[in-house]
Amino acid sequence: MAAEAAAAVAVEEEEDGGGGECCLRPFSCEQGLLSRPDGSAAFVQGDTSVLAGLYGPGEAKGSKELPDQAVLEVLLRPKVGLPGVAERSREQLLRRTCQAVLLGALHPRSAVTLVLQVLSDAGSLLACCLNAACLGLLDAGLPLASLFCGVACALRPDGRLVLDPTARQEREARAVLTFAIASPDGRLLAAATTKGACSPQELQQSLAAAQRAAAAIFQFYRDCLRRKYSKW
Repeated sequence: MAAEAAAAVAVEEEEDGGGGECCLRPFSCEQGLLSRPDGSAAFVQGDTSVLAGLYGPGEAKGSKELPDQAVLEVLLRPKVGLPGVAERSREQLLRRTCQAVLLGALHPRSAVTLVLQVLSDAGSLLACCLNAACLGLLDAGLPLASLFCGVACALRPDGRLVLDPTARQEREARAVLTFAIASPDGRLLAAATTKGACSPQELQQSLAAAQRAAAAIFQFYRDCLRRKYSKW
């Protein structure tokens, strides 16, 4: 059963007057889009879109089987060509984040595979992948300790903050930071990655903006699930 929703989210600017473009691009989601995976979700964030397919829990290969928990594998496929260094780096962060919330001990000696296919990359790709991954896990009905979401921030050369930057804004930015935020209060930092240089104060300001944006994304998740199950 597919669920669709769309939202445009505005986030309050920093009280210290840092300013910037503190808003999220419109996003939408459709769950249950694919028939072969055990769960799937297509997440669109502005002009960036990612399709997630979740397989498992299933039988694990002998060399990878763990006696006390499920083995999680994450594969990120670019829009064209073969995966490179950038994809492998993102796969590691995605796997760490998913492993942190997946209750793998409930499915020992099994394997779970998450496949993420990039459909279009117009900025904030890793954040979009995180959101697609969480909605894919939810669609598969896998047990999670908490929800998680991804929020990207860009610091312009003048120090102003841009939430959910486009590809052009990322190229012009002095630094791009991506945060994986976990619930229940939307303030738990599950993982983070940075590209470029920023001060500790700028890092804290970016994290605070990402935490506020996470609350809106978690509400979007709830709306998505409400729409999905209301059709049953």
